Amino acid sequence: MSNGQGSTGNVIAAICSFFIPGLGQLVQGRILSAIFWFLFACIAFGITWLITLSLLPFGWFVVSILSCISAAMYKAKD
Repeated sequence: MSNGQGSTGNVIAAICSFFIPGLGQLVQGRILSAIFWFLFACIAFGITWLITLSLLPFGWFVVSILSCISAAMYKAKD
C-alpha cells in the first residue's frame, strides 16, 4: 500500500479523524500525534463549552477538521 496524499490508508485515517480527532493518526501509527490531537480537541471542546455554556461541540468540530486534514496529508518517511 502506498503512503501519501490520496492513498487509501490516508483516506481511511482522515475519515477516522473526522469522527474522533487523533484516531486517524493512531491508525497511521503516530501515537504522539494522536494523543496531541485528542487532547487538543478536548481542550477546544472545554473552552467553547465555557464560552457558550452549552454542549455545542464547535471547538471539537474545528479540531476534528484540522486533524482530518493532517491525517490526509501525512506522508510516511521511507
